[in-house]
Amino acid sequence: MWDAHGKEYLDFAAGIAVNSVGHSHPRWLAAVNEQAAVLTHTSNLFHTESGVNLAEKLVTNCAFADKAFFTNSGTEANEAAIKFARKHARVKAGIDPYDATATAPSEIVCFSASFHGRTMGALALTYKEQYKTPFAPVMPGAKLATYQDLASAAQVIKKGETCAVFVEPLQGEGGINTAHQGFLQGLRDLCDEAGALLVFDEVQCGLGRTGKLWAWEHFGVQPDMMTLAKPLAGGLPIGAVLVTQAVADVMSPGDHGSTFAGNPLVCHAAEAVVDIITEEGFLEDVTRKGEKLRAGLESALGSNPHVKQVRGLGLIVGVQLDVPAGDLCKKCWDAGLIVITAGKGDVVRLVPPLVVSDADIDLCIEMLSSIANEVLI
Repeated sequence: MWDAHGKEYLDFAAGIAVNSVGHSHPRWLAAVNEQAAVLTHTSNLFHTESGVNLAEKLVTNCAFADKAFFTNSGTEANEAAIKFARKHARVKAGIDPYDATATAPSEIVCFSASFHGRTMGALALTYKEQYKTPFAPVMPGAKLATYQDLASAAQVIKKGETCAVFVEPLQGEGGINTAHQGFLQGLRDLCDEAGALLVFDEVQCGLGRTGKLWAWEHFGVQPDMMTLAKPLAGGLPIGAVLVTQAVADVMSPGDHGSTFAGNPLVCHAAEAVVDIITEEGFLEDVTRKGEKLRAGLESALGSNPHVKQVRGLGLIVGVQLDVPAGDLCKKCWDAGLIVITAGKGDVVRLVPPLVVSDADIDLCIEMLSSIANEVLI
Protein backbone atom coordinates (compact mmCIF):
# COMPACT_ATOMS: atom_id res chain seq x y z
CA MET A 1 0.00 0.00 0.00
CA TRP A 2 1.00 3.65 -0.44
CA ASP A 3 -0.07 6.69 1.56
CA ALA A 4 -0.98 10.13 0.23
CA HIS A 5 2.69 11.10 0.16
CA GLY A 6 3.77 8.08 -1.85
CA LYS A 7 5.30 6.16 1.04
CA GLU A 8 5.10 2.39 0.61
CA TYR A 9 3.85 0.07 3.36
CA LEU A 10 3.96 -3.69 3.80
CA ASP A 11 0.51 -4.56 5.15
CA PHE A 12 0.51 -7.24 7.84
CA ALA A 13 -2.73 -6.02 9.42
CA ALA A 14 -5.08 -6.35 6.43
CA GLY A 15 -7.52 -3.84 7.84
CA ILE A 16 -7.65 -5.87 11.09
CA ALA A 17 -7.94 -9.26 9.36
CA VAL A 18 -10.42 -8.01 6.74
CA ASN A 19 -8.56 -7.88 3.41
CA SER A 20 -7.91 -11.60 3.26
CA VAL A 21 -7.57 -11.68 -0.53
CA GLY A 22 -5.48 -8.54 -0.57
CA HIS A 23 -6.32 -5.09 -1.89
CA SER A 24 -8.35 -4.94 -5.11
CA HIS A 25 -7.97 -8.62 -5.99
CA PRO A 26 -8.94 -8.79 -9.70
CA ARG A 27 -11.70 -11.37 -9.17
CA TRP A 28 -13.13 -9.42 -6.24
CA LEU A 29 -12.96 -6.17 -8.22
CA ALA A 30 -14.67 -7.78 -11.20
CA ALA A 31 -17.47 -9.06 -8.96
CA VAL A 32 -18.00 -5.62 -7.41
CA ASN A 33 -18.07 -3.86 -10.77
CA GLU A 34 -20.35 -6.49 -12.28
CA GLN A 35 -22.91 -6.22 -9.49
CA ALA A 36 -22.70 -2.44 -9.16
CA ALA A 37 -23.72 -2.17 -12.82
CA VAL A 38 -26.82 -4.29 -12.26
CA LEU A 39 -28.32 -3.91 -8.76
CA THR A 40 -26.90 -2.75 -5.43
CA HIS A 41 -29.82 -2.63 -3.01
CA THR A 42 -33.32 -4.00 -2.60
CA SER A 43 -33.82 -4.06 1.21
CA ASN A 44 -34.65 -7.24 3.10
CA LEU A 45 -38.12 -7.30 1.57
CA PHE A 46 -36.70 -9.32 -1.31
CA HIS A 47 -34.35 -12.21 -1.89
CA THR A 48 -31.61 -11.63 -4.46
CA GLU A 49 -29.62 -14.03 -6.58
CA SER A 50 -26.28 -13.12 -5.02
CA GLY A 51 -27.68 -13.37 -1.48
CA VAL A 52 -29.08 -16.83 -2.13
CA ASN A 53 -25.88 -17.94 -3.84
CA LEU A 54 -23.71 -16.72 -0.98
CA ALA A 55 -25.88 -18.37 1.66
CA GLU A 56 -25.69 -21.63 -0.28
CA LYS A 57 -21.88 -21.41 -0.57
CA LEU A 58 -21.49 -20.80 3.17
CA VAL A 59 -23.89 -23.51 4.29
CA THR A 60 -22.53 -26.04 1.79
CA ASN A 61 -19.03 -25.50 3.15
CA CYS A 62 -20.02 -25.66 6.82
CA ALA A 63 -20.80 -29.09 8.27
CA PHE A 64 -23.20 -28.01 11.03
CA ALA A 65 -25.05 -25.16 9.31
CA ASP A 66 -28.43 -25.28 7.61
CA LYS A 67 -29.31 -21.59 7.26
CA ALA A 68 -27.56 -18.22 7.01
CA PHE A 69 -28.68 -14.80 8.21
CA PHE A 70 -26.86 -11.72 6.92
CA THR A 71 -25.91 -8.59 8.84
CA ASN A 72 -23.65 -5.60 8.19
CA SER A 73 -20.81 -6.31 10.63
CA GLY A 74 -19.40 -8.67 13.22
CA THR A 75 -21.02 -6.96 16.16
CA GLU A 76 -24.39 -7.10 14.37
CA ALA A 77 -23.86 -10.80 13.72
CA ASN A 78 -23.33 -11.33 17.44
CA GLU A 79 -26.37 -9.22 18.28
CA ALA A 80 -28.44 -11.42 15.98
CA ALA A 81 -27.04 -14.57 17.61
CA ILE A 82 -27.98 -13.21 21.05
CA LYS A 83 -31.55 -12.66 19.90
CA PHE A 84 -31.73 -16.07 18.23
CA ALA A 85 -30.46 -17.74 21.41
CA ARG A 86 -32.93 -15.99 23.67
CA LYS A 87 -35.91 -16.73 21.46
CA HIS A 88 -34.76 -20.33 21.06
CA ALA A 89 -34.76 -20.68 24.85
CA ARG A 90 -38.28 -19.23 25.11
CA VAL A 91 -39.67 -21.54 22.44
CA LYS A 92 -37.87 -24.54 23.93
CA ALA A 93 -39.34 -23.69 27.35
CA GLY A 94 -42.81 -24.04 25.88
CA ILE A 95 -43.92 -20.49 26.56
CA ASP A 96 -45.41 -17.94 24.22
CA PRO A 97 -42.24 -16.09 23.15
CA TYR A 98 -44.25 -12.90 22.70
CA ASP A 99 -45.70 -13.01 26.24
CA ALA A 100 -43.84 -10.31 28.19
CA THR A 101 -44.78 -11.90 31.51
CA ALA A 102 -43.35 -15.33 30.68
CA THR A 103 -39.75 -16.19 31.55
CA ALA A 104 -37.14 -18.57 30.17
CA PRO A 105 -33.38 -19.06 30.38
CA SER A 106 -31.72 -15.83 29.21
CA GLU A 107 -28.19 -15.70 30.61
CA ILE A 108 -25.26 -15.78 28.20
CA VAL A 109 -21.81 -17.01 29.20
CA CYS A 110 -18.70 -15.33 27.82
CA PHE A 111 -15.00 -15.51 28.64
CA SER A 112 -11.98 -13.56 29.81
CA ALA A 113 -10.06 -11.80 27.04
CA SER A 114 -13.11 -12.05 24.77
CA PHE A 115 -14.11 -9.51 22.15
CA HIS A 116 -17.52 -9.75 20.50
CA GLY A 117 -18.23 -6.18 19.41
CA ARG A 118 -19.12 -2.67 20.52
CA THR A 119 -22.93 -2.56 20.32
CA MET A 120 -24.75 -2.97 23.60
CA GLY A 121 -25.44 -6.70 23.54
CA ALA A 122 -22.10 -7.78 22.06
CA LEU A 123 -20.39 -5.25 24.33
CA ALA A 124 -21.84 -6.96 27.40
CA LEU A 125 -20.07 -10.15 26.27
CA THR A 126 -16.75 -8.35 25.72
CA TYR A 127 -14.11 -8.58 28.41
CA LYS A 128 -12.36 -5.21 28.59
CA GLU A 129 -14.02 -2.93 31.12
CA GLN A 130 -12.76 0.24 29.43
CA TYR A 131 -14.90 -0.63 26.43
CA LYS A 132 -18.01 -0.95 28.62
CA THR A 133 -17.77 1.45 31.55
CA PRO A 134 -18.42 4.72 29.66
CA PHE A 135 -21.66 3.27 28.32
CA ALA A 136 -22.96 1.43 31.40
CA PRO A 137 -25.31 -0.16 32.00
CA VAL A 138 -24.86 -2.66 29.21
CA MET A 139 -27.20 -5.56 28.46
CA PRO A 140 -27.91 -7.61 31.61
CA GLY A 141 -27.55 -11.37 31.78
CA ALA A 142 -23.90 -11.81 30.78
CA LYS A 143 -21.90 -14.24 32.94
CA LEU A 144 -18.11 -14.29 32.76
CA ALA A 145 -15.92 -17.39 32.96
CA THR A 146 -12.19 -17.93 32.49
CA TYR A 147 -11.02 -18.86 29.00
CA GLN A 148 -9.57 -22.38 28.86
CA ASP A 149 -10.96 -23.18 32.34
CA LEU A 150 -13.79 -25.72 32.18
CA ALA A 151 -14.33 -25.68 35.93
CA SER A 152 -14.92 -21.93 35.76
CA ALA A 153 -17.36 -22.40 32.88
CA ALA A 154 -19.21 -25.16 34.69
CA GLN A 155 -19.91 -22.79 37.59
CA VAL A 156 -21.87 -20.37 35.38
CA ILE A 157 -23.44 -22.64 32.74
CA LYS A 158 -26.66 -23.63 34.45
CA LYS A 159 -29.72 -25.51 33.26
CA GLY A 160 -32.75 -23.26 33.46
CA GLU A 161 -30.65 -20.09 33.47
CA THR A 162 -28.18 -20.23 30.56
CA CYS A 163 -29.47 -19.88 27.01
CA ALA A 164 -26.12 -19.67 25.21
CA VAL A 165 -22.34 -19.75 25.52
CA PHE A 166 -20.31 -17.44 23.27
CA VAL A 167 -16.66 -18.30 22.69
CA GLU A 168 -13.92 -17.58 20.15
CA PRO A 169 -12.05 -20.76 19.12
CA LEU A 170 -9.07 -18.46 18.69
CA GLN A 171 -9.12 -15.06 20.38
CA GLY A 172 -7.75 -12.30 18.15
CA GLU A 173 -8.25 -9.05 20.04
CA GLY A 174 -7.66 -10.97 23.27
CA GLY A 175 -4.07 -11.80 22.35
CA ILE A 176 -3.99 -14.64 19.77
CA ASN A 177 -5.07 -17.29 22.26
CA THR A 178 -5.98 -20.66 20.76
CA ALA A 179 -8.51 -22.79 22.60
CA HIS A 180 -7.69 -26.36 23.59
CA GLN A 181 -9.74 -29.14 22.02
CA GLY A 182 -10.75 -30.39 25.45
CA PHE A 183 -12.00 -26.94 26.43
CA LEU A 184 -14.26 -26.59 23.40
CA GLN A 185 -15.49 -30.17 23.70
CA GLY A 186 -16.17 -29.57 27.37
CA LEU A 187 -18.22 -26.49 26.52
CA ARG A 188 -20.16 -28.53 23.97
CA ASP A 189 -20.94 -31.11 26.64
CA LEU A 190 -21.88 -28.48 29.25
CA CYS A 191 -24.20 -26.77 26.77
CA ASP A 192 -25.88 -30.05 25.87
CA GLU A 193 -26.41 -30.85 29.56
CA ALA A 194 -27.83 -27.40 30.27
CA GLY A 195 -29.95 -27.19 27.11
CA ALA A 196 -27.99 -24.12 25.98
CA LEU A 197 -26.70 -23.19 22.55
CA LEU A 198 -22.98 -23.10 21.78
CA VAL A 199 -22.00 -20.09 19.67
CA PHE A 200 -18.59 -19.76 18.03
CA ASP A 201 -17.51 -16.22 17.20
CA GLU A 202 -15.29 -16.59 14.13
CA VAL A 203 -15.50 -12.97 13.06
CA GLN A 204 -11.69 -12.69 13.06
CA CYS A 205 -10.47 -16.30 13.01
CA GLY A 206 -12.88 -17.73 10.42
CA LEU A 207 -12.87 -18.00 6.64
CA GLY A 208 -9.41 -19.46 6.17
CA ARG A 209 -7.43 -17.32 8.57
CA THR A 210 -6.19 -20.33 10.59
CA GLY A 211 -5.46 -22.55 7.60
CA LYS A 212 -8.85 -24.24 7.74
CA LEU A 213 -12.04 -22.66 6.44
CA TRP A 214 -13.44 -22.53 9.98
CA ALA A 215 -11.25 -22.42 13.08
CA TRP A 216 -13.46 -24.97 14.87
CA GLU A 217 -12.42 -27.57 12.29
CA HIS A 218 -9.03 -27.78 14.05
CA PHE A 219 -10.83 -29.18 17.11
CA GLY A 220 -13.67 -31.25 15.68
CA VAL A 221 -16.27 -29.52 17.87
CA GLN A 222 -19.35 -28.13 16.15
CA PRO A 223 -21.44 -25.21 17.45
CA ASP A 224 -25.14 -24.45 17.06
CA MET A 225 -24.37 -21.02 15.65
CA MET A 226 -21.31 -19.31 14.21
CA THR A 227 -20.83 -15.59 13.58
CA LEU A 228 -18.74 -14.27 10.69
CA ALA A 229 -17.81 -10.89 9.27
CA LYS A 230 -14.39 -9.31 8.77
CA PRO A 231 -12.98 -11.00 5.64
CA LEU A 232 -16.26 -12.19 4.15
CA ALA A 233 -16.77 -9.48 1.52
CA GLY A 234 -13.12 -8.53 1.07
CA GLY A 235 -13.44 -5.10 2.68
CA LEU A 236 -17.12 -4.31 2.13
CA PRO A 237 -19.41 -4.32 5.21
CA ILE A 238 -21.08 -7.67 5.84
CA GLY A 239 -21.66 -10.13 8.65
CA ALA A 240 -23.41 -13.47 8.87
CA VAL A 241 -24.78 -15.95 11.36
CA LEU A 242 -24.76 -19.59 10.32
CA VAL A 243 -27.26 -21.67 12.29
CA THR A 244 -28.71 -25.14 12.58
CA GLN A 245 -32.23 -25.82 11.39
CA ALA A 246 -33.35 -26.11 15.03
CA VAL A 247 -32.31 -22.50 15.63
CA ALA A 248 -33.73 -21.24 12.35
CA ASP A 249 -37.07 -22.87 13.06
CA VAL A 250 -37.80 -20.66 16.08
CA MET A 251 -37.42 -17.42 14.15
CA SER A 252 -40.43 -15.87 12.42
CA PRO A 253 -40.60 -13.10 9.81
CA GLY A 254 -40.20 -9.77 11.54
CA ASP A 255 -38.37 -11.16 14.58
CA HIS A 256 -35.12 -9.67 13.31
CA GLY A 257 -34.06 -7.81 10.21
CA SER A 258 -31.83 -5.20 8.62
CA THR A 259 -32.46 -2.80 5.77
CA PHE A 260 -28.96 -2.97 4.29
CA ALA A 261 -27.79 -6.44 5.33
CA GLY A 262 -27.15 -8.97 2.61
CA ASN A 263 -27.52 -6.48 -0.22
CA PRO A 264 -26.57 -7.85 -3.65
CA LEU A 265 -23.40 -5.79 -3.96
CA VAL A 266 -21.70 -7.07 -0.82
CA CYS A 267 -23.00 -10.59 -1.32
CA HIS A 268 -21.61 -10.83 -4.84
CA ALA A 269 -18.27 -9.56 -3.58
CA ALA A 270 -18.41 -12.16 -0.81
CA GLU A 271 -19.14 -14.89 -3.34
CA ALA A 272 -15.84 -14.07 -5.02
CA VAL A 273 -13.98 -14.16 -1.69
CA VAL A 274 -15.45 -17.54 -0.72
CA ASP A 275 -14.66 -18.94 -4.17
CA ILE A 276 -11.02 -17.84 -3.87
CA ILE A 277 -10.55 -19.17 -0.34
CA THR A 278 -12.14 -22.54 -1.10
CA GLU A 279 -10.09 -23.21 -4.22
CA GLU A 280 -8.01 -26.38 -4.09
CA GLY A 281 -4.72 -25.84 -2.32
CA PHE A 282 -5.48 -22.35 -1.00
CA LEU A 283 -5.93 -23.28 2.66
CA GLU A 284 -2.95 -25.63 2.59
CA ASP A 285 -0.88 -22.69 1.38
CA VAL A 286 -2.17 -20.53 4.24
CA THR A 287 -1.01 -23.24 6.66
CA ARG A 288 2.41 -23.40 5.01
CA LYS A 289 2.85 -19.64 5.01
CA GLY A 290 1.75 -19.41 8.62
CA GLU A 291 4.33 -21.99 9.64
CA LYS A 292 6.97 -20.08 7.69
CA LEU A 293 6.03 -16.80 9.40
CA ARG A 294 6.02 -18.25 12.91
CA ALA A 295 9.26 -20.18 12.40
CA GLY A 296 10.97 -17.14 10.95
CA LEU A 297 9.84 -14.91 13.81
CA GLU A 298 10.90 -17.47 16.41
CA SER A 299 14.34 -17.69 14.83
CA ALA A 300 14.79 -13.95 14.38
CA LEU A 301 13.34 -12.83 17.72
CA GLY A 302 14.13 -15.81 19.93
CA SER A 303 17.22 -14.28 21.47
CA ASN A 304 15.47 -11.07 22.49
CA PRO A 305 14.76 -11.27 26.24
CA HIS A 306 11.50 -9.29 25.89
CA VAL A 307 10.01 -11.79 23.40
CA LYS A 308 8.30 -14.54 25.38
CA GLN A 309 6.39 -16.48 22.73
CA VAL A 310 5.36 -16.60 19.09
CA ARG A 311 1.98 -18.27 18.72
CA GLY A 312 -1.03 -18.67 16.46
CA LEU A 313 -2.56 -20.78 13.72
CA GLY A 314 -2.25 -20.19 10.01
CA LEU A 315 -1.86 -16.49 9.29
CA ILE A 316 -3.07 -15.13 12.62
CA VAL A 317 0.12 -14.76 14.63
CA GLY A 318 0.96 -13.10 17.93
CA VAL A 319 4.34 -12.15 19.37
CA GLN A 320 4.01 -12.04 23.16
CA LEU A 321 6.20 -9.44 24.86
CA ASP A 322 6.84 -8.71 28.52
CA VAL A 323 6.57 -4.98 27.79
CA PRO A 324 3.96 -2.87 25.95
CA ALA A 325 3.99 -3.47 22.20
CA GLY A 326 2.69 -0.06 21.15
CA ASP A 327 6.08 1.58 20.69
CA LEU A 328 7.37 -1.30 18.61
CA CYS A 329 4.28 -1.23 16.41
CA LYS A 330 4.61 2.54 15.94
CA LYS A 331 8.26 2.19 14.92
CA CYS A 332 7.23 -0.51 12.45
CA TRP A 333 4.61 1.80 10.95
CA ASP A 334 7.22 4.55 10.66
CA ALA A 335 9.48 2.12 8.81
CA GLY A 336 6.70 0.99 6.47
CA LEU A 337 5.49 -2.23 8.14
CA ILE A 338 1.90 -2.26 9.39
CA VAL A 339 1.41 -4.49 12.43
CA ILE A 340 -0.98 -3.95 15.33
CA THR A 341 -1.34 -4.78 19.01
CA ALA A 342 -3.57 -7.27 20.81
CA GLY A 343 -4.15 -8.65 24.28
CA LYS A 344 -3.27 -6.24 27.06
CA GLY A 345 -1.29 -4.19 24.57
CA ASP A 346 1.67 -6.53 24.98
CA VAL A 347 1.17 -8.66 21.88
CA VAL A 348 2.22 -7.79 18.34
CA ARG A 349 -0.54 -9.09 16.08
CA LEU A 350 0.20 -10.12 12.50
CA VAL A 351 -2.81 -10.85 10.28
CA PRO A 352 -1.63 -10.30 6.69
CA PRO A 353 -3.74 -10.98 3.62
CA LEU A 354 -4.00 -14.73 3.08
CA VAL A 355 -2.50 -14.21 -0.38
CA VAL A 356 0.71 -12.77 1.08
CA SER A 357 3.84 -13.85 -0.80
CA ASP A 358 6.79 -15.73 0.65
CA ALA A 359 8.98 -12.76 -0.23
CA ASP A 360 6.77 -10.41 1.78
CA ILE A 361 6.85 -12.81 4.73
CA ASP A 362 10.64 -12.77 4.60
CA LEU A 363 10.66 -8.97 4.42
CA CYS A 364 8.26 -8.70 7.37
CA ILE A 365 10.46 -10.96 9.50
CA GLU A 366 13.55 -8.94 8.55
CA MET A 367 11.91 -5.59 9.29
CA LEU A 368 10.19 -6.61 12.53
CA SER A 369 13.28 -8.29 13.96
CA SER A 370 15.53 -5.38 13.05
CA ILE A 371 13.21 -2.83 14.64
CA ALA A 372 12.61 -5.05 17.69
CA ASN A 373 16.33 -5.25 18.33
CA GLU A 374 16.45 -1.44 18.37
CA VAL A 375 13.31 -0.89 20.48
CA LEU A 376 13.24 -3.88 22.85
CA ILE A 377 16.44 -3.32 24.80
